[in-house]
Amino acid sequence: MNVLLTGASGFIGRNVAAVLARAGHHVRPLSRRHGADASRMLTPADWLAHLDGIDAVVNCIGIIGETRTQHFAPLHTLAPIALFRACAAKGVRRVVQVSGIGTDERAFSAYHLSKRAADDFLRALDVDWIVLRPSLVYGAGGGSAAFFMRLARLPLIPVVGDGRQPIQPVHVSDVAAAALCGLTAAGKQTIDVAGPETITFSEWLQRLREAQGLPRARLLRMPFAATLALSYLGSCLSPMMRPDNMRVLNAAATFQADTQPLTRLLGREPIPFAPQLLFADAMSRRKPS
Repeated sequence: MNVLLTGASGFIGRNVAAVLARAGHHVRPLSRRHGADASRMLTPADWLAHLDGIDAVVNCIGIIGETRTQHFAPLHTLAPIALFRACAAKGVRRVVQVSGIGTDERAFSAYHLSKRAADDFLRALDVDWIVLRPSLVYGAGGGSAAFFMRLARLPLIPVVGDGRQPIQPVHVSDVAAAALCGLTAAGKQTIDVAGPETITFSEWLQRLREAQGLPRARLLRMPFAATLALSYLGSCLSPMMRPDNMRVLNAAATFQADTQPLTRLLGREPIPFAPQLLFADAMSRRKPS
């Protein structure tokens, strides 16, 4: 297939591009690094020329936090909706939307609500669609993974509350594989893309610590109110520390995923965690030399 891949220079986008190319698809990448700013492509007319000769679209546009130049509404909602409308007008029948876990009736953060708006619009279109909702994605080159690796190196690891928020980390290779399978899977489907194991957030940080050759560390348990207050200061250091992200982590118990639909899509179980996968991308799954 000829595939338009948006968000192609991001963590997930780069891995999806590599997996699609390996499978023999011709990838047409679109991102700011490729000369196109999706935040300014807010009408179907802005997308039509990019869809010439295209058989399918994979949308990987996404940011974890807003900046001075990047905002949720244009990137997560307005640009994707314009793209989806252009696909319908152009006759592009297959659309794979990479969203996020929790972008459903449970959504409350600006991130989740902006993603959900595009997801809902796509579901109402007369195209073959699949919405993928990844959990916490890890692997080589991931911004959030790198942030948590740094956090895990602290001699006293700060956690929200008791740190027992459940998470289902998924390796980026499974996200990329799901996007690949989405090109030919029977539409229309919404699938949570999560790892096979549910662990606590504190245990996740301990595993990241051990993967870096460090012994397990004591936890600094912080009340949610204190964490939220500090996040307003810490947000200038990392988008991961934005208040909304703290609220999402605190509500993690409501974002648990059923992995059976993903297993059916992939034709196998999701990849279980192994320390070396933290340093692997979708093509290698091994620590680079």
